[in-house]
Amino acid sequence: MAQASDDHRLISVLQKAEGFLGARGCATPRLDAQVLLAHVLGCDRVRLYVDHDKPLGPVELGRYRELIRRRAQREPVAYLIGEKEFWSLTLKVDRRVLVPRPDTETVLEEARALWPAGGPATFADVGTGSGCLACALASMFPAARGVATDRSADALALAAENLARLGFAERVETRLGDLLAPLAGGRQELLVSNPPYVRSAEIAALEPEIRLFEPRLALDGGADGLSLVRALVQAAPEHLVPGGWLVLEVGDGAAEAVAGLCVAAGLGELHTRRDLAGLERVVAARRC
Repeated sequence: MAQASDDHRLISVLQKAEGFLGARGCATPRLDAQVLLAHVLGCDRVRLYVDHDKPLGPVELGRYRELIRRRAQREPVAYLIGEKEFWSLTLKVDRRVLVPRPDTETVLEEARALWPAGGPATFADVGTGSGCLACALASMFPAARGVATDRSADALALAAENLARLGFAERVETRLGDLLAPLAGGRQELLVSNPPYVRSAEIAALEPEIRLFEPRLALDGGADGLSLVRALVQAAPEHLVPGGWLVLEVGDGAAEAVAGLCVAAGLGELHTRRDLAGLERVVAARRC
């Protein structure tokens, strides 16, 4: 009985979960095990070590084992706990949308650099997904009004929920439709997008967390990865005010090609910005 009790101590459960996840190819097994247990217990990760000798009850243990089982099948942690932090905002996420990535914050860093004081009066987030960029822009530019668009009604519903939860729904409208079509009849000072840019043939080689769980609609950029980017850039000038900016997240190695598309569309004053890994992650261009 004493052994069984010891096996249920918080530290023992964590160690076993870490080993189990590591053996199944999870890249960050210790962090995953900690985040999932903190979620089950409703505490932060520091508390796990303060209470390391605390035994888990059968209900807690059952919930935790189920989450660990699903994580071992490579379901993303964000989907398991139902949320992800982005730009210091906590967003609800599930399988309707991509999990927001730190790399996408590079789009926001570029937008902040373009408006070091004040901010744009209007913006649009094209292909909003979870609403992460729209929410962050509303937070960054409190006087701005925005539009968040998506071609997925399911994704747009989740974006609307996040905007409402964070108090931005009065300033950011959600509109269903493909690319820039929902913006017809208006022009923005800032257009941002993290469009699908993975080459179709490369999706099968992505990590299981992405390939098996995240929506293909939000990943697949066509044969060269630029199908939607090309259409977005070509249409952007008619949806920007003179002097307005288009800021795009792009795939690894695609910045030069996307910059060329911008020039061909009549956009100028090109900028690129590197992410934390040193990759050219963002292309920005201005309507002259």
